[in-house]
Amino acid sequence: MLVEHSREKLINSIIYFLNNTKNCGKTKLFKLLYYLDFMHFRETGRPVTGLDYYAWDFGPVPKNLFNEMENPATDLKESIFIPVKAEKDYKSFVEIKAKKKFDDKYFTKRELRILEKVAFIFKDANAEDIIETSHLPNHPWDKTILTKGEKAKIDYTLALDSSESSLSLEEVLERIKDKEEIKKAFNA
Repeated sequence: MLVEHSREKLINSIIYFLNNTKNCGKTKLFKLLYYLDFMHFRETGRPVTGLDYYAWDFGPVPKNLFNEMENPATDLKESIFIPVKAEKDYKSFVEIKAKKKFDDKYFTKRELRILEKVAFIFKDANAEDIIETSHLPNHPWDKTILTKGEKAKIDYTLALDSSESSLSLEEVLERIKDKEEIKKAFNA
C-alpha cells in the first residue's frame, strides 16, 4: 500500500512555522503553507501538504484547512492551540501556538530545506506583508484572479517558471502520470 503522509506533513509544517516565525496567526500560517507547497511543487511536481489553495481576497487560502480551523480534527487539536477568537474571526490577529514538538521523520531533505527557507524568509513578516507578497503580479494568486476570478482554485502548475530550479510543465505532467500509474498498480 502506498502511504504519502500528507496529513502528518501538514500538521508538522504548521508546528514548524508556529515555532520558527513570529506573530503567526491564521492568515500568515496559510501563506507560509502556500509558499512551502508551491516552492516544492516548482522543484518536484508535487506539494508537501496535499492542500488545495483558492484565490481569496486576502491571498491564497487552503479552504479545507480554513474550514477545519473552526472545528479541528483530533490530530490538529492535539497539535496546536487555536484561540476561540481565531476560529471565528479570520480578519483580526490572534496568535496560534504549537502544543507538540516538530517531528521531521516524514519529510525529505528537500522538503525540510524549503520549510526552513520559507520560515527564514518570513520569520519577522506580519500578515499584511505576506499578503502583499502573495499578491505580486504574475504569481499564481494574481494569475488565478485575472483568469478565473476570486474564489477559484489556484493551479499548482502556475508555480512553474523559467528558473533553474523549476521543472518544465512537460516534466510535471509526466511525473503526475507516473504517480497515477503507481497508485493504480498499488490499488491506492
